[in-house]
Amino acid sequence: MNRFEVVTPADVEHASAMIAKPNCAAIAGGVDVLDLQKLGVTRTATLVNLKPLAAMNGIDEKPGGDLRLGALVKLHEVAEHPVIRKRFSAISDAARQAATPQIRNLGTVGGNLLQRPRCWYFRNPLTNCLKKGGDRCFSVGGLNRYHAIFGGGPSFIVHPSNLAPALVAFGASAHIVGPGGVRTVELEKFFALPSVDPHRENDLKAGEIITEIIVPAPARGARSIYIEAREKQSFDWPLVSVAAVIVANGKTVSQARIVMGAVAPIPWRVPDAERTLAGMAPSEENARAAAKIAIKNAAPLPDNGYKVKIAEVLVRRAILGAASEAATASDQT
Repeated sequence: MNRFEVVTPADVEHASAMIAKPNCAAIAGGVDVLDLQKLGVTRTATLVNLKPLAAMNGIDEKPGGDLRLGALVKLHEVAEHPVIRKRFSAISDAARQAATPQIRNLGTVGGNLLQRPRCWYFRNPLTNCLKKGGDRCFSVGGLNRYHAIFGGGPSFIVHPSNLAPALVAFGASAHIVGPGGVRTVELEKFFALPSVDPHRENDLKAGEIITEIIVPAPARGARSIYIEAREKQSFDWPLVSVAAVIVANGKTVSQARIVMGAVAPIPWRVPDAERTLAGMAPSEENARAAAKIAIKNAAPLPDNGYKVKIAEVLVRRAILGAASEAATASDQT
């Protein structure tokens, strides 16, 4: 690993100005940043330490019911926070299933959203793949067991975040501070497909920092779920994950948001499947029909067709799990 220095800014604006300089990057928990440095994939000379910036920390429930997550909040805090567990359970579950207890004590909300692809070609310092400035994605015709079945091309990485699908399912937004000022962007629009730019995974510009995530208050009667399939039950990256937020009105679904993870270069929302559920009873038959629609545009590579069936099953289970809880809650009000 090359030598680097760590500097501590006075405040968020100072951090932004420092990160905007050449060969500088932000570090908080440091899990992914240091991995990339050790592998030689990145050779950043200066890391700007965000951990002391109190303005980027904390979990707050606002008067209208919105949830604020500071970008420096640890994953274990998200997993165990009583308000999140009760009202935003998919977010709590997603954080709880990320990595290991040790990493959850280090990893932050912002870091989880901004981690780089886990593709072995990208992580290999000897492979000059498309994402690192090369002229090809080696997963095409190479080892592609864990790669994208939706939205791929010209790169076929999958987005590695556990939190992102759950946050997108709740319609969360990111507050961003940068040299150009402050802006807010919906997380659904924040992540970038390789067809937009194969070298990046999101909309962050030079010097910009995510300071907090705002999650809108869920509708009355809403229930949510996050589930994932892995090759082993101990620490592993998901093969497929699904987050669903369902609002039931009596015995029918009035609203649904379904987002898949680990199947595309971005959190993959399926609006056609959501519309199929509107006005329908949360039955096994309707959940199966929506799950079929959710996977209809899958385009697997030679070695990852198994993901299509897993995605279909998890979407069906997520719909039934969230919808049954939402219907029960509706009956009790």
